Amino acid sequence: MAQPLFLFDIDGTLLSRAGPHHRLALEHAASLAAGRHITTEGVPVAGMLDRDIVRLMLSQAGVADKRIGQWMPGIVASAQRHYPRICPDLRHRVCPGMRPFLARLKRRGIACGLVTGNLSRIGWHKMHQAGLRHCFHFGAFAEMGRTRAELAQLAISQARRQRLCAPDAPIYLVGDHLNDIRAARENGIAIISVTTGPMTREELSAFAPDFLLDDIRSLPSEIIDS
Repeated sequence: MAQPLFLFDIDGTLLSRAGPHHRLALEHAASLAAGRHITTEGVPVAGMLDRDIVRLMLSQAGVADKRIGQWMPGIVASAQRHYPRICPDLRHRVCPGMRPFLARLKRRGIACGLVTGNLSRIGWHKMHQAGLRHCFHFGAFAEMGRTRAELAQLAISQARRQRLCAPDAPIYLVGDHLNDIRAARENGIAIISVTTGPMTREELSAFAPDFLLDDIRSLPSEIIDS
């Protein structure tokens, strides 16, 4: 059997409780564009793409859709400049078992990529600050697609184009949210759901993921070793 390809969400999957800095970067950029304070308060950020979070923030503040569209490129650039200035060390925020699991995949030569709602510079900086940057070959980020399913499709295409996996390779998306399950289902790949994020085991179980784990340490070894 061909070696598998693993795709990972970031927040709640690779990292847990990484702090308010990501949210603050989005608020900072949106506030600069609007000329007044814009907040994520009341915006359901879990499982969302960053541009959708910004859109909801501004809409909630009464900004017209047309103006949001005009401001969006500047907000995306501003948030990505600001986040590395305020992001702390995240090495202690890596989810249980994830660091040795990624090291094991690397030893086996199994390719890993990111599929995340983070903007690219924010996502890569999180990986750098967590000491995980070397574990990932590529990524699909918020500014690259409209939905998480589109991002997963893009990541799969990147991996195949770079010949990081065979055409018949089994593909696993590891995530903590219903939106990760949907993205996997829409792309016909397996979903590994972990309960290290905001959704409970019961909530995730209702959507029948292929694997439902307390954390990545519970993944059957034959998934990697077969």
